[in-house]
Amino acid sequence: MKPPPEVPDSHQSGSVMIARIIGILCVAGGFVLGIQGLEQSDSWMLPTALGLLVAGLFAQVFALARSWYLYSQRNPSVNK
Repeated sequence: MKPPPEVPDSHQSGSVMIARIIGILCVAGGFVLGIQGLEQSDSWMLPTALGLLVAGLFAQVFALARSWYLYSQRNPSVNK
C-alpha cells in the first residue's frame, strides 16, 4: 500500500503565519494612524503610520518569499 502523497502545507508554517499576521496588523494600524494624522497637522502620527505601512509590506514580502521557499523545498519537481 502506497503512502498518500505529501500535500504541501507551506501556508501553515509558523514563520509564514506570524509574518502574515504581523503584516496585516501593521498595514491596518498604519492606515488608521495615517487617517488620524491627516486630521492633525504637524503630528507624530504620519511618520509613524508610514513606518507601520513599510513594516507591514516587508512582513508580507517575507511571508511570500518564505512560503515560496518552503513550497519549493517540499516539491523538488518544481525546481526542474
